[in-house]
Amino acid sequence: MSISELESSQEPLEKKVHLPKTSESETLKRIRHTASHVMAMAVQKLFPKAQVTIGPWIENGFYYDFDSPEPFTEKDLKSIQKEMVKIIKRKLPVIREEVSREEAQDRIQKLGEPYKLEILAGLQEPITLYHLGDQWWDLCAGPHVENTVDIDPNAIELESVAGAYWRGDETKAQLQRIYGTAWETPEQLAEHKRRKQEAIRRDHRRLGKELGLFIFSDLVGPGLPLWTPKGTLLRSTLEDFLKQEQVKRGYLGVTTPHIGRVDLFKTSGHWQKYQEDMFPMMADDEEAKTNEQGFVLKPMNCPFHIQIYKSELRSYRELPMRLAEFGTVYRYEQSGELGGLTRVRGFTVDDSHLFVTPEQLEDEFLKVVDLILFVFKSLQLTNYKARLSFRDPSLDKYIGSDEVWNKSEAAIRRAVETLGMNYFEGIGEAAFYGPKLDFIFQDALEREWQLGTVQVDYNLPERFDLEYVAEDGTRQRPVMIHRAPFGSLERLVGILIEEYVGDFPIWLAPVQFRLLPVSQEFLPFAQEIALRMRSAGIRAEADASSERLGKLIRNAEKDKIPVMAVVGAKEIEANCLNIRTRADGELGAIPVEDVIQQLQQAISSYGNFTKTV
Repeated sequence: MSISELESSQEPLEKKVHLPKTSESETLKRIRHTASHVMAMAVQKLFPKAQVTIGPWIENGFYYDFDSPEPFTEKDLKSIQKEMVKIIKRKLPVIREEVSREEAQDRIQKLGEPYKLEILAGLQEPITLYHLGDQWWDLCAGPHVENTVDIDPNAIELESVAGAYWRGDETKAQLQRIYGTAWETPEQLAEHKRRKQEAIRRDHRRLGKELGLFIFSDLVGPGLPLWTPKGTLLRSTLEDFLKQEQVKRGYLGVTTPHIGRVDLFKTSGHWQKYQEDMFPMMADDEEAKTNEQGFVLKPMNCPFHIQIYKSELRSYRELPMRLAEFGTVYRYEQSGELGGLTRVRGFTVDDSHLFVTPEQLEDEFLKVVDLILFVFKSLQLTNYKARLSFRDPSLDKYIGSDEVWNKSEAAIRRAVETLGMNYFEGIGEAAFYGPKLDFIFQDALEREWQLGTVQVDYNLPERFDLEYVAEDGTRQRPVMIHRAPFGSLERLVGILIEEYVGDFPIWLAPVQFRLLPVSQEFLPFAQEIALRMRSAGIRAEADASSERLGKLIRNAEKDKIPVMAVVGAKEIEANCLNIRTRADGELGAIPVEDVIQQLQQAISSYGNFTKTV
């Protein structure tokens, strides 16, 4: 009996129009900055009591924050957009004016705009105003288009309204933020809107709930995902995959606590340079709190691994020492910055710290990159680029000497050049203790995510006074390599859900195979086969519901089961399974033992189930 219903509803993506980010296009930067001013002018014309605050461009559009006594509605957004079109068509010149601080203050006071006065107080001279004709102006540094006619009214759209606190401070006034987008052409706007719809279809928060992978609970708290049995299977599969590969490559597993003394993080520098991203200290009493004597949730695993290394005097013969842990860390992210699994407060890093001699550094670095590339290939992630994340010498957020930083950055540059990798530099993207090589993955919607990372660190070995006994008997300082091929399990799972649209490769799928009995009469046989498959290492199940076959098939499709099989009288008689895969559709009747072998082959090779002819 064949499965003839429900072809996969997924359509291949159409050829995309390139959509540059604002930071990549001076033209878009001017269009969007001016569009935000046009929007603010339109708002104040329609809502005279609304006061403006700030209105910058963002990577895919712009926004403006308003203090308005009445909440804006979706209907209001349509009215505001119509008014924007009228303003654009008036062909108003955009005029830059430089004024004294006193003149700016006088004009703002006459307008009765207290937020602008506060903004003015924080500005460096020269103070510049930008006017839309003689109708409206605001404090602004630019840049802008020369005339509103330079904005295509058919390439703009107001998208949403949200709450926002003044200056991002929850203790200050709550404002209303209107988001909009603007493009050079209507075709770009249409592509942007299509991608927004595609992003909704791929949204890992929705798919994760539908597939039963994870939940969030208000009682537990925002940014703290709870993994269901299916989600835990997915996580465990990823962990096991990497652990097995790491064992082959000489890594040693360790386990460390979730909290540690503040003094540990003072030594590492996290307390001084990273404290605002850490959860508050837990102290026994006020005196301990005043003296900063207490415990904190760990934001990183490296200081703990360092203590394991330092617990014995190491010989050069023990190096490189590769300590690895799937360690959960905690970052006190602002609530407004949280987003599903991709930005959370508690996440698990596939962390490892390699302690190497200076002579071993480059070879070990290349081996780590090889591991990261193997992981990406196995996960079918191909669209990525390498970023050399170096420090910005003008900032004071780093630890260590110029000499150490120059040495670390040179080592990373040599490694990527040895590999012949295409790369770009990200100045200011380094960790506070060392530069790194980050792998930036671009998904199906051209959004960029940082995944794998590998970092060279001369600073922490110095701060923790790490040593090893060299071949000549002297005490020498090791170099550390920090690496995480996944980055974090949470972010990786979120990205994979969206990249695969929930259709995981068979080796990753929480349920790899489902048997669909035509009626309850055939359920015992289906359950027997499922048991044999589970004994063979295959995540298989038999659908025990009493639904009609068509509903069983639809449920399996909805649950995105990679391989399914109908079980009826003919299959039992022939000891076969009638197979259908989501990737290739109907494959027909295949003997049970062949199905098991082909499933095992697909899973072990990180490939797809295919019928052997």
